Amino acid sequence: MRIKIIVFVLLIIISGIFYYNLTEPKMQEVYISHVIDGDTIETENGVRIRLLGINTPEKGQFCYEEARRFLQDLVENKSVSIEWKKTDKYGRILGYVFLNGMINKKILENGFANLYYYEKDRYFSQMGEAESSAREKEIGIWKKSQNYWCLVLEELKFNEPERLVLTNKCDEMEVVIKDEATHIFNATLHSGKWEKNFSHIWNDEGDSLFVYDCDGLLLFHRY
Repeated sequence: MRIKIIVFVLLIIISGIFYYNLTEPKMQEVYISHVIDGDTIETENGVRIRLLGINTPEKGQFCYEEARRFLQDLVENKSVSIEWKKTDKYGRILGYVFLNGMINKKILENGFANLYYYEKDRYFSQMGEAESSAREKEIGIWKKSQNYWCLVLEELKFNEPERLVLTNKCDEMEVVIKDEATHIFNATLHSGKWEKNFSHIWNDEGDSLFVYDCDGLLLFHRY
């Protein structure tokens, strides 16, 4: 009986250690030699790190250069701490970067990214508050275009077959339409109603619609 009790206790201890190793964030100090874009950095050893919880503009999009330079000023040629969760299919480390505070959060606070999560974690609430603050201030990607009041969202059907219907109350305009991730579409909106069918773009469990012109944000909708 005593042996069984000892074995049982040992199993509990081993299980606890295993669980701790799975759930405890992995912290590592690295030197950042290069900033790829607004949410991707590279260490001196060539390891790429993708910042979790955010999505910054892609190349050619509104605020791309501003987001890249902002991150560059914060971390390039500096040592930072990485709290990493896992690696993605591209071999990049996915995690949070710390240097005088959390860099991911600072990017959101300054309006250079939108909130972007597959799975919520312990930082989700404060990251959401950081995005909300930037939206209220209308800075960065949240800066409203002078044509902000031109578009009306008539319909966003996010289950298949997906459908987006907009009404343009102004003159013809060139716009970029995107979701929270990296699905990006260029479109010409003539005056009046515009509609388009999509497939497997909008997330059924929640997503966002962004519409930009060259001057800033035209339309934002989150569900």
